[in-house]
Amino acid sequence: MKSLSDARVSNLFESCFGAAPMGVVKAPGRVNLIGEHTDYNGGFVLPAAINYHTYIAFAPRADRRLRLVAYNFDNESVMIDLDAPQVPEVAAPWSNYVRGVVQELRKRGFTLVGGDLYIAGDLHSGAGLSSSASLEMALIRALMSLGGEIIDPTQAALIGQAAENNFVGCNCGIMDQLISACGHEHAALLIDCQDLSTRAVPVPTDWEILIVHSGVKRGLVDSEYNQRRQQCEQAAAYFDQASLRGVELEQLLAAKGKLDELSFRRARHVLTENQRTLDAAKALSEANLAGLVKVMAESHASMRDDFNITVPAIDTLVGILAAAGEGKAGARMTGGGFGGCVVAVAPAEIIPQLIDAVESQYLTKTGCVPTLIRARASAGAFA
Repeated sequence: MKSLSDARVSNLFESCFGAAPMGVVKAPGRVNLIGEHTDYNGGFVLPAAINYHTYIAFAPRADRRLRLVAYNFDNESVMIDLDAPQVPEVAAPWSNYVRGVVQELRKRGFTLVGGDLYIAGDLHSGAGLSSSASLEMALIRALMSLGGEIIDPTQAALIGQAAENNFVGCNCGIMDQLISACGHEHAALLIDCQDLSTRAVPVPTDWEILIVHSGVKRGLVDSEYNQRRQQCEQAAAYFDQASLRGVELEQLLAAKGKLDELSFRRARHVLTENQRTLDAAKALSEANLAGLVKVMAESHASMRDDFNITVPAIDTLVGILAAAGEGKAGARMTGGGFGGCVVAVAPAEIIPQLIDAVESQYLTKTGCVPTLIRARASAGAFA
C-alpha cells in the first residue's frame, strides 16, 4: 500500500473539495507484541503504535453535517447529520465507525460542528493492525480541532471502544484505541486494561519490528471474537469474578474437570498470557532477547492450542520466521486471529534473513502471498 503524508492528504482534500483544508490530523495503527485477547479480560497487553496511519484532512462547514470522502474506497462519499439519530449504513459500512463515534461524543455532551473530512490511510485493512481504532482516534482529533473542543486521550480511547461495542457490534477491548491515542516513539506500551494505567517500555535501538501479512484476510469473524469473549466471561463467572483478572492460575488449574473444557482452555490462555506479557515487558526493557523469543513462542502455542484462533498458514509463517531467526527472533500471530498478521522482533541484522526465508518458502508451502512490513514504534494521535 502506498505510504501517505500530511502534505499528500492535504492535496487530495483540495482536489476533492476545491479548497485547502483547515488542518490534517493522523492516528497510528498498532501491532501487539504480546498479550492477545487479554484486554477485555482486564489483563495486560504490550502493543506498539506503528508508523502507518489514518489521516483526516478537514475544513468547517456552515451546517451541522459531516461530509466524508474515503480515499481507500474509491472516494466514496457519505453525509452524516450530527443532530439526527445515527443508524447503521449498509451501503458504506466503513462510515459506521464514524457514526458510532459521533453518537458516543454526542451522548457525552460534546457539541461538534459540521465539516468536510477527507479520510485516507496507509494501513492494511483486515490485517489485524487496527485500522478501525486508528480511524476512530483520527476522527476524534479532527472533530475536536473543528469545534475547538478538548478531550483527554484516555477518554477518546474509551469513546472509540464504545463506538465499536455499541454501534458497530464488535465487543473489542480497550487496547487498540488506547495505543493509537497514547503510543510513544521508540517504545512499546505496557497497558493494564483493568485500570488503564500505562508504562512505556523502550525497544532497544538496534532491534526492529517485522510485520508479515499472511495473505489470509481475517474472517473476524466478529462472531468468533464475541464467542471467545463470552467463554471467558463464563469462566470468570464460575469463580464469581467480574473478569478473569480476578482469577489466579492455581484456582483455574484446581477447577479442571469441573469447569467445561472449552471455558477452561480459554481461561488458561488468558491467565498464562498475562504473565507472559509481564515477562515480555521485562525482557524488552532489559534487552533480553532469549527471554522475549521464549515468551513469544509460548504465546503463539497458547493461541493455537487453547484459544484456537490461528489458522494453518499463520502457524506455517511463524515456523518459518522462528527457524530463520535461529533463536534470535521472536515470532507470533498478532491481532484477533483467523488470519491477518504475524509479528517478529529481532536485532536489525537478523531482519534480512527473516525476509529472505518468508519470500523463498511461504508461498510454496501455503499458496498464500505474504506482505512484509518493516515498522517502528511511533507516537500516538494525542502524544
